Amino acid sequence: MSFNIALSGLAAAQKDLDVTANNIANVNTTGFKESRAEFADVYATSIFASGRTKVGDGVTTSVVAQQFSQGALQFTNNSLDMAITGEGFFATTQDRVSRDMTYTRAGNFKLNKDNFIVDNRGNFLQGYPVDSRTGQNQSVSLSTTQPISIPTTAGAPRATSNVYVSMNLNSSAEAIPAATVFDPTDPTTYTTTDERSQTSITVYDSLGQPHILNIYFRKVDTGEWETYVVWNDNEAAPPAPGSYFQGDNLEFDPSGELIIPAPPALPPRLVLPAAALNDPANGYLNNGAQFDVDMVVNFRDLSGTSFPTQYASPFNVTNLSQNGTTVGTLTGVDIDAFGRVLASYSNGDEAYLAQVALVQFANVQGLKQVGNTSWQQTITSGEPIAGQANTGTFGAVNSSALEQSNVNLTTELVDLIAAQRNFQANSRALEVNSTLQQTILQIR
Repeated sequence: MSFNIALSGLAAAQKDLDVTANNIANVNTTGFKESRAEFADVYATSIFASGRTKVGDGVTTSVVAQQFSQGALQFTNNSLDMAITGEGFFATTQDRVSRDMTYTRAGNFKLNKDNFIVDNRGNFLQGYPVDSRTGQNQSVSLSTTQPISIPTTAGAPRATSNVYVSMNLNSSAEAIPAATVFDPTDPTTYTTTDERSQTSITVYDSLGQPHILNIYFRKVDTGEWETYVVWNDNEAAPPAPGSYFQGDNLEFDPSGELIIPAPPALPPRLVLPAAALNDPANGYLNNGAQFDVDMVVNFRDLSGTSFPTQYASPFNVTNLSQNGTTVGTLTGVDIDAFGRVLASYSNGDEAYLAQVALVQFANVQGLKQVGNTSWQQTITSGEPIAGQANTGTFGAVNSSALEQSNVNLTTELVDLIAAQRNFQANSRALEVNSTLQQTILQIR
């Protein structure tokens, strides 16, 4: 019996050495979690045996438990490197349509040849679908996750449908007689001073070709201004007046604030009808492009909080923007603490692509190791609980950072010495047992 007890001690010491060696070997493995060998004594007896004189039957390995404590962060220059500070795992799949997921803390991701975010073994990082403008996720269920891709272009060009402009118009400007016909080639038809109330903006057609809109403001009465738009510096045919568009008049109260009609009337604006822009006879477009909807020049900012004013100060544009884009190439990728992936393009366009999915488990030590610093769920781990980063009990996502191994090398070396001493002691016990039995066999 003592042979078996000593042998179980040797096996336990060997298991402890193996676990410690594996921890030391993975001290530089990204996202690695150290393990700890846990042992239990073996005790067996019958109902008729004396418990007071019973000796134990040795030791057995109870479990090799992984320790999911936080590892230190190592910062990098790659925005696709991600580290989780707090609870949670990244979810990955072997292919784009698989639902068989593995879970990892190793965030050393990169792009594959198809511009999908993958790990070192080509597994696809999963993300929740989001609104491309606001980044608001549409679901936090694992059943709705998709592999995250990073388009290298901003997609098809987007024709301008809305222009936003707000400005201050000089109340001291002289009025132009209303009977004077506006002619963009004749400054005397829209200004009587050296100061021109005019600005311009670049807009885009459906093929992404830029065009210039010149926007003119002409004072015709105290507190009243006419609005005009000229396409591409009046190069379109036929000549004036057919080559310009006139909008609503801007009227101001004595305090210089814009008078906005009560609903359902619309605020002042200028409309460039799509039919007029698309008509080949007008010459506005000569590249085969088309506008699907009218282009509207809105005399306000995008948020609707800033409107034109008429103060006794020079003409000054306070807001000028439009919603069209040309084709753009990818210039950068940013990932915030909530895991939202934002792509920036050379045409100034920005789009949220996805939100990195995070997963938790009721019992993380019940997960099954599958290699590559990854785990799979088991019965003892419980079902995966999906959520979004930086909310509730889920940790935050740190872009341009990697979570290092949580192995403490000093502690492991001390454990290695202890395991070695344990092995030597059990070997000595086995040797003593052998000597005693040899002595008994030599009795005459």
